[in-house]
Amino acid sequence: MRDNLIPDLTATTNLEAADVLVIGLITADSETEDGEPTLAIGTDLLSDAQAEALSTALTAVGAKGSDGEVTRIPAPADLPVRAVLAVGLGDADALDADPHRRAEKVRRAAGNAARSLTAGESVVSTLSTVDLAGAAEGFALGAYRFDEFQAKKSEPVSAVALVSDDADAAATVARSAAIARAVCVARDFVNTPPSHLYPDEFATRAADLASASGLEVEILEDEQLRAGGYGGIVGVGKGSSRPPRLVRLTYTPASPADPKSVALVGKGVTFDTGGISIKPAAGMEAMTSDMGGAAAVIAATVLAADLQLPVRVTATVPMAENMPSSTAQRPGDVLTQYGGTTVEVLNTDAEGRLILADAIVRACEDEPDYLIDTATLTGAQMVALGTRTPGVMGTEEFRDRVAALSRQAGENGWAMPFPEELRADLKSRVADLANVTNHRWGGMLSAGIFLREFVADGVQWAHVDVAGPAFNQGGGWGYTGKGGTGVPVRTITAVIEDIAANG
Repeated sequence: MRDNLIPDLTATTNLEAADVLVIGLITADSETEDGEPTLAIGTDLLSDAQAEALSTALTAVGAKGSDGEVTRIPAPADLPVRAVLAVGLGDADALDADPHRRAEKVRRAAGNAARSLTAGESVVSTLSTVDLAGAAEGFALGAYRFDEFQAKKSEPVSAVALVSDDADAAATVARSAAIARAVCVARDFVNTPPSHLYPDEFATRAADLASASGLEVEILEDEQLRAGGYGGIVGVGKGSSRPPRLVRLTYTPASPADPKSVALVGKGVTFDTGGISIKPAAGMEAMTSDMGGAAAVIAATVLAADLQLPVRVTATVPMAENMPSSTAQRPGDVLTQYGGTTVEVLNTDAEGRLILADAIVRACEDEPDYLIDTATLTGAQMVALGTRTPGVMGTEEFRDRVAALSRQAGENGWAMPFPEELRADLKSRVADLANVTNHRWGGMLSAGIFLREFVADGVQWAHVDVAGPAFNQGGGWGYTGKGGTGVPVRTITAVIEDIAANG
């Protein structure tokens, strides 16, 4: 993977000399007479005269401090910088209400700043006086660029100094940098075109990344998958000239001796044409992102090792390319999943659940305490929740825990139900299950209900559908640029950390 995924982040106690000072701006209180926005900056960093001059200059050019606003001005006299970049944080109540909400506000503001900065500029920021971790993650994620296939590179800012008087500032920044780097690893996987990232190459890159962090690696190739009975993975991949893979990555902490265990499963369809049930041509290019779940669990597993979390984490990652050809599976075919369940394939474009089912059964053989699977699984997720809100399903207690932690992490997961009447619609005339229902209603939920059939009894399980959130097809916003987002790396990491702390 690339060495320059994120800028160099450092903590400092002083307002250092730099090209650009990035500060937060809070919306003016409507009850005040002057209507000037408030500078969000630590005490003693500016003199009263400097603060007043800066506030006056920003007000003069119309800065309001609203969410998403970015205002750049020449620095007033006596500041050790050439320019000031003020980013809106919204109203003060939003910053005071909840620490997780405050962190996300700062994360987005820092991301907006990073996306507007240019290469070669030295940067110092006081957003870190509002929330240090949020500022560090926001700058790192907002500075992300993917230009591997462009002749003219778009260089981001390379270094940011974050002002903080926290005694643990260096450790906080280092942790935030590790998290941001993992998110950007997932983004790189998603953004790499399918001409260059196919199952074998994806498996190789994942293995190299994991080995560098000391993880155990196992890769099952096409013949091994056939011999092992992985009918879902083999069935989805059989239409492609580039055969499927199953990658297993295992992180075992040095202590405790008997840690809690978390199994991760991620959908790794490196390109999805829909197979014989082919998708419309318009927008099909976005299906390069159909391995976003796999990218996230690979990155999160490596991150668990890098953070030395006291939890055993095993990723089981099926990888296939879903193509139409004379060898592709057909609507009406019956395949036998790993573990013996037979499935009638009514729609070859509902392929993600077929490879996930194999991987879930294999992951459950390890008898994990918890299982999280994630996938760009259904267009119905976007119909139900939009493009920025993952749907979280599964065993109720763990589902709600994952959704809550996802919102705290800024990835906005939302708990969804499993209506029991939908299970009957997955009955098949000839097999144990059909891979789709005979109607369009509750498509995200019925996909989750299908996967539930393969989860072992007693395993606390959450399924996270990130069909929209994993890939941003619109313009950049906050710390999210166009293309791969890295969702849900931060959610998975938050859950593993919570399990480490609370069991």
